[in-house]
Amino acid sequence: MDIKPIRTDADYRAALKEIETLMIATPDSPEGEKLDVMVTLVEAYESKHYPLDLPDPVEAIKFEMEQKGLTVKDLEPMIGKSNRVYEILNYKRSLTLKMIWKLHKGLGMPAESLIKPPQAHA
Repeated sequence: MDIKPIRTDADYRAALKEIETLMIATPDSPEGEKLDVMVTLVEAYESKHYPLDLPDPVEAIKFEMEQKGLTVKDLEPMIGKSNRVYEILNYKRSLTLKMIWKLHKGLGMPAESLIKPPQAHA
């Protein structure tokens, strides 16, 4: 297995090409093991050089609602009565820690995406 650290953009592009050739490898084969290592190296490089910003918490909730076909009524056990849900969704009220935990547990939303301060909306 000839693997080296990814230090430059050229190394990164070469690693992606190598991964592409290994995608059909079986999991417990030497090629499959190389694929696992290469993917780990690429993920480390990407997280350092191409970090993703967390979404706005309200937009994250709206996205989750859309993806799962949820209504305001579905959020009531996690946020409170419908008027409270609307206040959150319309940026009139901030999420509390208790709401964040309930959304995290109830919908499987990453807590990190819920604790970021919401963007100001006019």
